[in-house]
Amino acid sequence: WKHKRLKSLNLIFGWALNRRNFLDFHSAVSHEWPGKFLQFFAISFGLWHILTNILLNEPGIWQNAIHFGGFALVSAIIGPRSDRFLKYKTVLIFDIIYGVLVFVATLWVANAENALYERTLKAPGQGWDFEPIDYLAGGLVIFAAIDLTRRMTGWIVPVLIIFCLSFLLFLGEMMPGVFRTASIPVSDVIFRSLYNDEGMFGTITTISSSSITLFMIFGSFLVFSGASEFVIEISRVVANRFRGGAAYVAVLSSALTGSVSGSAVANTASTGVITIPLMKSNGFRSSFAGGVEAAASTGGQIMPPIMGAGAFVMASYTGIAYSTIVAVSVLPAILYFLSVAFAVRIETMRSNLDFHQARDIDMKKIRCGALNFIIPLAVLIWMLMSGYTPNYSASFAIAVLVVCSWLTPYKMDRKRICRALISGIRTGAMTAILLTAVGLINNAVTTSGIGGAFSLMIVQWSQGSMLIALFLIAIASLVLGMGLPVTAAYILLAVLIAPSLANILAHQVVVAQLADGVNNAAVQGIIMLLDPTIATDLPNGLGIDGARELVAALPLEIAPLVRAAIVPASQMASFLLVSHLIVFWLSQDSNVTPPVCLAAFAAAGIAGARPFETGLRAWKIAKGLYIIPLLFAYTPLITGDFWEVVQTGFFAAFGIYAIYALIQGHSEAPLKWWGYGLLILGAIGCYWPSDLATNIAGALSVIMVIFLPRFTQRRARST
Repeated sequence: WKHKRLKSLNLIFGWALNRRNFLDFHSAVSHEWPGKFLQFFAISFGLWHILTNILLNEPGIWQNAIHFGGFALVSAIIGPRSDRFLKYKTVLIFDIIYGVLVFVATLWVANAENALYERTLKAPGQGWDFEPIDYLAGGLVIFAAIDLTRRMTGWIVPVLIIFCLSFLLFLGEMMPGVFRTASIPVSDVIFRSLYNDEGMFGTITTISSSSITLFMIFGSFLVFSGASEFVIEISRVVANRFRGGAAYVAVLSSALTGSVSGSAVANTASTGVITIPLMKSNGFRSSFAGGVEAAASTGGQIMPPIMGAGAFVMASYTGIAYSTIVAVSVLPAILYFLSVAFAVRIETMRSNLDFHQARDIDMKKIRCGALNFIIPLAVLIWMLMSGYTPNYSASFAIAVLVVCSWLTPYKMDRKRICRALISGIRTGAMTAILLTAVGLINNAVTTSGIGGAFSLMIVQWSQGSMLIALFLIAIASLVLGMGLPVTAAYILLAVLIAPSLANILAHQVVVAQLADGVNNAAVQGIIMLLDPTIATDLPNGLGIDGARELVAALPLEIAPLVRAAIVPASQMASFLLVSHLIVFWLSQDSNVTPPVCLAAFAAAGIAGARPFETGLRAWKIAKGLYIIPLLFAYTPLITGDFWEVVQTGFFAAFGIYAIYALIQGHSEAPLKWWGYGLLILGAIGCYWPSDLATNIAGALSVIMVIFLPRFTQRRARST
């Protein structure tokens, strides 16, 4: 069974990611020098990531340059090739030389920064004084970022990068309207791409080098220490108490492992090889079993404390504390997994599946793996919530895991540690290359100001409507997600759209305040300059219609001033957090939404089901990805006080069940005509914000639909 599981893992990774197998060097290239070299380098590189975040003190650009250069070398060797080229050793040797040259070039770029500043200061007004070797090294690094991203993820990101660089060099001055911008010299583009905080070795790469890679290494240590087997077994124990228990195993195990895996596809492949056959043995159809696994694995990316690296990126972009982001994300994540569990329950009742209790629970795995899972993860969460940096917390958790493992049969000896480091580096290769390359796009967006143009376009198209804006973002995230991993899709959407979404939320506050009356001197002064007749009416209020007309008529350069004067900074920060959470959640939908849904396709391969049918099933099961962002926008689920959040989340669970029952036409029994009406009214009542009486009435309507058929059936049996 273990051999079969590893074989399935390799097949799924090879099919879904289309690259050479890097999971097990010993069976492929361990007897040849390239394999030994790659093993040694991966182990050393993994250790460096741990040491550089707790002991070494390289300057930021050096850390990021080594991070990208090392992963460039790894990616050049393990990146996919056409099968007809794999048999030629010269191709592999070329890849190694290519990777080494890129590694050396990144080190040169980091080393040349101070000399570049000195030369430029000696000749002010002449632009950045690059020497020929600087152009050569910088050009090679930028080319490698584009080329290796193409190898690892396809053509979508490289085409975007080429377009962005061309936009800075010459396309910007050809664009119409708000997208028009002046061209920038080549030396300036190279400098900004390499040395700006928004560039290749800037903020985004710092997140990858100091946090994301460490958590992927930590996830690999969990796998090789037997913690993943503990997750599966403990999920079986819990789920065996319910009908359709194998599907709940998938939900629980994916929730626990997905948070630290960093990839919905990897999560599907690692847990799905166990949970999908279990679901099929319980009577679930193959496509449904695959859909449940894909939907649950996608939820791992929104599960605190790691959130698939999204929490770290979000904290960097918003300036909001990591602990705050994690704290407000707990309840929405619970709601999402409840929604998947509701889908399982309804399908179980609709298919009239019998109770199947698994007899093969391995208590030894539970006892042995518990120590390696619970203590390191508890230490990690405690340190993160206590204010320790993510990189220090992850490094310390890895050390705790190694120590704990020596008290169990799964001892992390030298061999297991080396394999865990290799697996962690292999898993992090695509993300590291991608995030560094995305820095080129981020730099172009920031330098050219195109992000503001996109925000303006979203505001104009949505006409201030939050619902239309959310629809546009969902479409954009789906299109981007067809060619991008979800983290990259989130970053692009966060740069382009999140600010405008926050402004739309603030826009509603401005309209409400102007409608009720404003005594703010700054606002009155601004409006006085625009229209003195309106300014005199401000203290008494303009009414909803008048306020909307005034806000719509404000010039683009004046609107932010009015917004800043009316909306408090703390409230604006909460709006920014809400907008980023909405974008982050919607960016996950590409994992389970046809036509391109890698997590669902990976699950279909394990289940032996049709990929597109499995994708449709996963899309229906993962409806929480669309429902919960609406709650972010229209309810106090994120911005309210403790009791408002609890009230909203509690009654939202009933509303989510009502929607799933309406989609399936089934609850605990087939829906009658009156059941549809009660569920519609119940969903509306449960989602109604901050109205306890309406929420209770809605929940009672849903409860009636659930329990009334049971009461009727029992009464029929008794008579």
